[in-house]
Amino acid sequence: MALSLSFGPFSVHFMVLVLSILNTSIHASDPPLTLDYYSSTCPTVFDIVRKETECAVLSDPRSAALLVRLHFHDCFVQGCDGSVLLDDTVTLKGEKKASPNRHSLKGFDIIDGIKNMVESECPGVVSCADILTIAARDAVILVGGPYWDVPVGRKDSITAGYALAETNIPTANEGLVPIIAKFLYQGLSVTDMVALAGAHTIGVARCENFRDRIYGDFRATSGLNPISASYLSSLRSICPPIHGGENNITAMDNVTPNLFDNSFYHTLLKGEGLLNSDQEMYSSVLGIQTRELVKKYAADPLAFFQQFSDSMVKMGNITNLESFANGEVRKNCRFVNT
Repeated sequence: MALSLSFGPFSVHFMVLVLSILNTSIHASDPPLTLDYYSSTCPTVFDIVRKETECAVLSDPRSAALLVRLHFHDCFVQGCDGSVLLDDTVTLKGEKKASPNRHSLKGFDIIDGIKNMVESECPGVVSCADILTIAARDAVILVGGPYWDVPVGRKDSITAGYALAETNIPTANEGLVPIIAKFLYQGLSVTDMVALAGAHTIGVARCENFRDRIYGDFRATSGLNPISASYLSSLRSICPPIHGGENNITAMDNVTPNLFDNSFYHTLLKGEGLLNSDQEMYSSVLGIQTRELVKKYAADPLAFFQQFSDSMVKMGNITNLESFANGEVRKNCRFVNT
């Protein structure tokens, strides 16, 4: 992998070398996925998923962000194989209670409902991993985002990766370089990272995840703008400085929270990013490339939509060869087949 990006003393060449030594089995590649995988075995699958996703999003627009987040957290652990959907059992420790997932992942019931409808039409044919991937795309469209073709043919894993969930998934207070490293580990570029972060335009965050930001450098990045000061005051009223209110939530895009657009990047330009990990992309002294990408997507919504679409396909192609070799099509997305 040839990369010229460097951050002062931090060399991405070095990070890529280290990461390739640590693990080479999970990566964004060209798996055996095709657009017509279900054309003969379940030709109505895309229609079913779209209809059920539409019902969920119309009922609660926040469902769109829930589905995109589920897909992201699935793909960053063992590849996009539905492992995030597995419940704990006596013999299997799922990923749902891992620290990055425990309070942030919802929407499992939406996938259950879609799976039930698909099973009634095409029993034992469509994997939960494919359903989640298609639903994430449809959810984005339903709140104003772009369309992209979803290659399908994934298998559901028969294992979960609790430990990998603890280490692979970026967290709200991580610095820019560690987050870039986590994306490179998955075979995703810095451009992919900045574009995929744009999904936060429809997300919410818990007080626990933005407390350090609003009692840290928020004022420094947003300057003396009276509007920013008012916004910061509002955030602090939601999230106290020490303990309490951990589950209080607010939108990561406070301008158009239920619309998938490029407004998220404008919040970063103003220094008003809710999460440290997001604002770092624009404000960090190490963010030479990321800063330019933030400015690009803030200025050109079509460029953002195009790159987001491309990056979502690339992320959806993160594969785990073990799942392809030993995986299955689960009857119930929460449990391995017996």
